[in-house]
Amino acid sequence: MAREFDVPLFFRSTLVEKFKQRGSRKEAEGNSLPGTLDFGPVQFVLARRFGFCFGVQNALEMVYRIVAKNPGKRIFLISELIHNPSVNSDLLQRGVRFLMGPGGERTFDFSNLTAEDIVVIPAFGTTLELEDELARCGVDLRRNDATCPFVKKVWRRAEMLAKENFTVIIHGKFSHEETQATFSHTVRSAAALVIRGYDEARIVCDVISGRLPADRFFEHFGDRVSNGFDPALHLRRVGIVNQTTMLAMETEEIADLFRRTMAGKFGEQALAEHFADTRDTLCYATYENQTATDELARAGADLAIVVGGYNSSNTSHLVELLANYMPAYFVCDEREIISAAEIRHFDLDRKEVMLTSPWLVARDSAGPLRIALTAGASCPDFTVEKVMRRILEFFPEAQALKASAQ
Repeated sequence: MAREFDVPLFFRSTLVEKFKQRGSRKEAEGNSLPGTLDFGPVQFVLARRFGFCFGVQNALEMVYRIVAKNPGKRIFLISELIHNPSVNSDLLQRGVRFLMGPGGERTFDFSNLTAEDIVVIPAFGTTLELEDELARCGVDLRRNDATCPFVKKVWRRAEMLAKENFTVIIHGKFSHEETQATFSHTVRSAAALVIRGYDEARIVCDVISGRLPADRFFEHFGDRVSNGFDPALHLRRVGIVNQTTMLAMETEEIADLFRRTMAGKFGEQALAEHFADTRDTLCYATYENQTATDELARAGADLAIVVGGYNSSNTSHLVELLANYMPAYFVCDEREIISAAEIRHFDLDRKEVMLTSPWLVARDSAGPLRIALTAGASCPDFTVEKVMRRILEFFPEAQALKASAQ
């Protein structure tokens, strides 16, 4: 039986929860097909799975419990608890402070921390270097660790690879808190390298196979490798782990590329000596959400809305999947939907918030407007509901249907 978390009620939505719970439990298992909320002139086609994952709910439960049980105490998060502005804003309003900003900049002088202060590790985890520094300030992090269990699973897998003398290749965004943490935990015991995607994996494989000289390796990865990294030595035995919010399909493609490269260089019979299959580090929630979003895209719609924090890695990949099929708008909440003519959204290519007008496509008189809708793993269900309600305001004939759908 799935664990029930004590997540604050104001993050929940009765409408969305009923939608998620539709059908029997048996029907839901292994089913990634989307469903539809029909409001007459507008239909919202929702992904089968979206919103708070296990790790996010675990972190929320822990931090809100700490706040409730420690009135008057100073409570800090190392950085944002999760990548969602409404969640982090609510914690700030409750007196929780962040030691660091989203870009890693320090917003609080660590020397002012005391053993009486409570410091919480966020869902992404943190680096061992930062843990050591906080310990020297007298801070005990052991009882206040909200690191996602699936992130820790990646760390354990990296540790196993290290014991077997494999180099750990991390598929992730080097500046992301989770990848920074995974890299830090890994380099204590293994050679490590961070690659951003398939194109960078191909460069590494070209170095392994001899198609590119070793000096080209450092042109690309000089600042993303462990100290003393030697391509000739450390690329003979490799295993792949991932930032848990990356595209699962791309991680699998990268693993397959390394497998083929090692088999080509050392032979199939010697493959196990040079390549470790680590597909088990893929986060189940990331995989399920991406699979459900792929099915949502294939179901078809006039446009798509993806809800989540603009610095959320897992949400950005949902946008990428949908954008291959239809216009896709990445919004952090309902306030970004300015009017029926104008929407403010994050553009992944430009990496900036922009205004688009018009955005609502003209409705075919023969049928309703179909809007594909999903959300990132750190997005509250209530934010998704508020996005739907905002859009319905532009369709007066749908107003009577709103109450019946609550």
